[in-house]
Amino acid sequence: MKAFEPAEKIGIIACADPEGLPHVTLITSIMAPKPEQLTLGQFCEGLSKEYIQQNPQVAFLILTMDKKMWLGRARWTHFRREGPEFEQYNDIPMFRYNTYFGINTVHYLDLIEVSGPEGLPMSRVVPAALITKLSKWAFRTGAGDRILKPFAEGLFNQLGSLKFMAYMGTDGFPVIVPVIQCQAACSRRLAFSPLAYGNELDAIPKGAPVAVFCLTMSMEDVLVRGTFTGFSRRGIFKLGAVDIDWVYNSMPPAHGQIYPEVELKPVVEF
Repeated sequence: MKAFEPAEKIGIIACADPEGLPHVTLITSIMAPKPEQLTLGQFCEGLSKEYIQQNPQVAFLILTMDKKMWLGRARWTHFRREGPEFEQYNDIPMFRYNTYFGINTVHYLDLIEVSGPEGLPMSRVVPAALITKLSKWAFRTGAGDRILKPFAEGLFNQLGSLKFMAYMGTDGFPVIVPVIQCQAACSRRLAFSPLAYGNELDAIPKGAPVAVFCLTMSMEDVLVRGTFTGFSRRGIFKLGAVDIDWVYNSMPPAHGQIYPEVELKPVVEF
């Protein structure tokens, strides 16, 4: 409960969209007011809060400032717009002194399981990132129009950015796997070495729809979804790959789908 309390942390929530596909979002306001309960503070309108009300089974990952990681699962139960948790959230300086918005809704979830804390295995992550950087050129698609915009491709290729992959487990809960070494082989494909989190990545079925969330320490982020094509060896190194078919901007204030491109429509009613 103490580890989840600070506002200064990385909080990742994975859920399912109405089609049963994985969706990942950054929610740093995740807290644990009780040993068996989690709360999420909502301050902007994205898709995740809508999705978890339709399909309440979620997975979460917490990364604290001392690089300790917690993983778990929970089930959404209800929301409130008043009460002690609502007041507690809006007393936090990050939201109390926000010029534009504070917490407007608190979502409550029953905790199902949690594991941690565990440290990031940097002795494996760093070599995995370097192997990916050296080998990803062999995994370029070499065809088709651009999917990732240069800005988003650049986020994935920052060695210091954080990436998390999610897929739907057989029990209906999402599964989150850290994949910090993941990079863009080209604008249409992501690639990553299995040197870090290899066992967890091996558990993802080939052909499964996956979502990959990329976040920089300056809070720039992008979400992509695609098909996990498995692991293959091209040259001396083996890499996994995700063929991208959907891109979403999850940064406020204008959340929205980037690819496939959505037609702009004029506003005619105010």
